[in-house]
Amino acid sequence: MRLFDISLPLREAMPVYPGDPPFAKSIARSRARGDACEVSRLTLSSHAGTHVDVPHHFLEGGADLSAVPLEPFVGPCRVVEATGRGYVDGATVAACSPLPGERILFKTDNSARLGASEFTENYVYLAEDGAAVLAAAGVIMVGWDYLSVERYGADDPAAHRALLGAGVLILEGLNLAEVPPGEYFLLAAPLAVEEGDGAPARALLAEGIDVPQAP
Repeated sequence: MRLFDISLPLREAMPVYPGDPPFAKSIARSRARGDACEVSRLTLSSHAGTHVDVPHHFLEGGADLSAVPLEPFVGPCRVVEATGRGYVDGATVAACSPLPGERILFKTDNSARLGASEFTENYVYLAEDGAAVLAAAGVIMVGWDYLSVERYGADDPAAHRALLGAGVLILEGLNLAEVPPGEYFLLAAPLAVEEGDGAPARALLAEGIDVPQAP
């Protein structure tokens, strides 16, 4: 079995979506100050780094993190390469033939930009018609390799609404730079934030796991 850690390290010099609180780490307790142990104080957004979006994030009355199942974030998935374009549209999504119940992670040119400390405004985004194709296909989770699937500066979060409104959960901030397209087993449980609009997650892809299919 081979494991790919596709998470973004939480660090102070990391890109943050404009308007979100930055990540900060400070000392709460330290042996150097006479304490018995080391304890850090962390300050971060619920959408920092690699994180999960649930319906409550954008939809009034949408399910919060306490109400959504974990199954969409754990199970077989497919990494689809969609490089060389400024956005992923409906035709591109349709060409990869999404299936009901599928988890799809999109590898775009974003993955090559994730090492930068500054936020990149012209990241590759998911177009509204691309989100609509995924929703209509009945996929259960969409993964994206930047901090948002939405076009930067969009007046209407149409891609989020199309996915979350159809019950498709979203995993953003994935680093797929070293991951070849193909089939994997995803483990990406979010932190258990009660009634959360989202939460950071540690995302792993396992290659070579033989998962029995349901009868």
